[in-house]
Amino acid sequence: MNLRSLLFLFFTIVLSACVSTGAEDTSGDSSGVLAGASAEDEPLVSIAVEELPIEITVPTSTQPPAPMDIQETPLPTIRPTLSPEGWEYLPVIPVISQRAREIYLRGLDMGNRPNSFIKIGDCDATPTWFLGDFDQGPHLYSLGEYTELQQTIDYFKGSFGRDSVAVRRGFNSASVLSPIWANSAECNKNETPLDCEVRIQNPSIALLLIGTNDTHNPEQFEPNLRKILDRLIERGILPILSTKADNREADHRINQVIAQLAHEYDIPLWNFWLAIQPLPSQGLQEDGVHLTFAANHFNDPARMKAAWPWRNLTALQVLDVARRELNKP
Repeated sequence: MNLRSLLFLFFTIVLSACVSTGAEDTSGDSSGVLAGASAEDEPLVSIAVEELPIEITVPTSTQPPAPMDIQETPLPTIRPTLSPEGWEYLPVIPVISQRAREIYLRGLDMGNRPNSFIKIGDCDATPTWFLGDFDQGPHLYSLGEYTELQQTIDYFKGSFGRDSVAVRRGFNSASVLSPIWANSAECNKNETPLDCEVRIQNPSIALLLIGTNDTHNPEQFEPNLRKILDRLIERGILPILSTKADNREADHRINQVIAQLAHEYDIPLWNFWLAIQPLPSQGLQEDGVHLTFAANHFNDPARMKAAWPWRNLTALQVLDVARRELNKP
């Protein structure tokens, strides 16, 4: 067995945060199940909606829900330069800074496509779960009060459902930078998954949903993430970092690093962790890693008790803010 095969076998065993993910609609309506889900993708835990102990009201604005019972005192006023030490209370939807605009506009001058974004991450960034419905048509989603997001869905059409070569089950920050994990059918020799996806898509924005599998080697996460950010910014691609939902490392050190680098690089931070804190079990299945699932019907309070609709809704809101703010005259 050669070195490549041994490495592949090792990472298949170790990087296993996506062994099982939820693909069952908690409402019991099979019409809303994400396209592409298969029997092997069934959830670790099925949630019976009628047994959930709390009631969550779907908000009527494009802003994410206010956190529930996180602390008794009011949240501090959020400013674009807020120190990341209090990352738990940074807003779900980020402020688009002047620095972010500069990166984006420089990328347009370099020929980047303004209506293209890429996804970088593990299996939770695959279109089966993440955003794919929005390229397949309204029969798979309901925007409810968020109808204005349809403009953003139309604007980025084609990016939502793409199978990114920088996304794979078990990926961590090192995998994205390693040619070993590149898709040989689409990537050039010695090309990393990150560079390959950038070359193919020529995007203006990159959504980074990574960190869960870095809990096996957290000391390498920061230097690897810096390399990823540097490569994207060098190409004029605006990185949008996301906090992760889980705390596999037990001390939230990875979310702290994500917030720190977003602050240091002055790039958008999508604080997804905060968005799901009001949900039952903070939106996590019994394994403490995988998100609870329901289809993307944002006008259904029962479905909005699961985490996946919030992941997709807040991602749309982040892209919506980026589209509007980055393209201002």
